[in-house]
Amino acid sequence: MNHLLEFYGTECPHCVDMHELVVKLEKEEGIKVESIEIWHNKENEKRLLEIDNGELCGGVPFFYNTQTKKFICGEDSYDNLKKWAKGEPFAQ
Repeated sequence: MNHLLEFYGTECPHCVDMHELVVKLEKEEGIKVESIEIWHNKENEKRLLEIDNGELCGGVPFFYNTQTKKFICGEDSYDNLKKWAKGEPFAQ
């Protein structure tokens, strides 16, 4: 399992925008982010709730780094996404 997780909903416009940044990150930095759809998959929803039961974000898009325990809730900049993925400090 990858340590970088992207939880999203298929019809979520904010998720679509952030996923474009994930694709850019993967291409430019060679970093793999595991994309997990939660609106139409109950098992994936359970996985999200194990990490965030409404205390960190409470919605999607939600990015979680299992190594650093840092997260991004909602839309954010490409720069912050890259720092999050690399385990570097970023504005949360």
